[in-house]
Amino acid sequence: MAGGVMGSYIIRRTLINIPVILIVATLVFFATNVLPGDFVAQKIAQNNPQGEGGREAVEAQIQKVREDLGLNDPLMVQYVKYIGNLLRGDFGDSYQSSTSALEDFKEGAPYTLQLSLMALAIALVTSIPIGIISAVRQDGWLDYVLRFFAIFFVAAPNFWVATMLLLYVVRGVGIGPITIGWEVPVTDHPLLWEDPGGSLRLFILPAIAGGLASGAGIMRLLRSQMLEVLRQDYIRTAWAKGVRERVIIIRHALKNALIPVLTVIGLTIAALLSGNVVFEYIFNIPGIGRRILNAVYRRDVPVIQSFVVIIATFVVFVNLFIDVLYGLIDPRVRLA
Repeated sequence: MAGGVMGSYIIRRTLINIPVILIVATLVFFATNVLPGDFVAQKIAQNNPQGEGGREAVEAQIQKVREDLGLNDPLMVQYVKYIGNLLRGDFGDSYQSSTSALEDFKEGAPYTLQLSLMALAIALVTSIPIGIISAVRQDGWLDYVLRFFAIFFVAAPNFWVATMLLLYVVRGVGIGPITIGWEVPVTDHPLLWEDPGGSLRLFILPAIAGGLASGAGIMRLLRSQMLEVLRQDYIRTAWAKGVRERVIIIRHALKNALIPVLTVIGLTIAALLSGNVVFEYIFNIPGIGRRILNAVYRRDVPVIQSFVVIIATFVVFVNLFIDVLYGLIDPRVRLA
């Protein structure tokens, strides 16, 4: 595909994605404004649990804080300010810490990124070879065994898989660190470049839980696509010409079977990012998922809004990247 055509396509898609992100930001704004509970009331109640000064004094404190945060403005005024700030790259300040709402995201992103990449690596390493083997050995005993495990991990909730790994692998069998997850202080979660050994011990179980569930879906789709491609006439011709099996499978069948699988891989990346909320909560990993959950508990609206908008932007551009890969893998695909 010509570089000019691809560049033009990327520019058009990027321009289209901008209003999509603004629509997401709008939905997030109005959704967070109907959340039950009030951050200001919760904060005043924590600071003054006895209600000293009487009900009127407490109410006056609440109104003052709301005025300082701009929460007493009409909803549409708040919305216009929010969109205007967002277009300038200002995500607002956290109600809780009074620092930029992006600070929590910056601190949690490395943990979520490492967990997502490890889970994605496990998903791809397990699903692609197994999907190929299952298709090539169709209806054999190995195919049935692999399909059984694929269906099992597709059906099993990821939080249940993570809990079983935590209970039986760590506690029952004794494999892994003595303490993990909710027993480990947040400060004791090293990243891969800080302490490779300690980081792998702490991240490997949630990565396996997320990777197996995601990989099972990829494996089933890849198997069905491989079976469809292997029945094509050009594959039969290659067999008849005596082309080696590895060349037929890898160079001809797999390359054509990967096109629809790429779409699922793109969705898997987005799902891993959002699904990490469960794993980060169970294993007490201080990533984006755990931080946004804490923000919801605190009703820290700017943090919730900034996290969701950034994640939505990431998902949109992951889909763009996958669409570009279509054209790189198969020149017959026209990006229009």
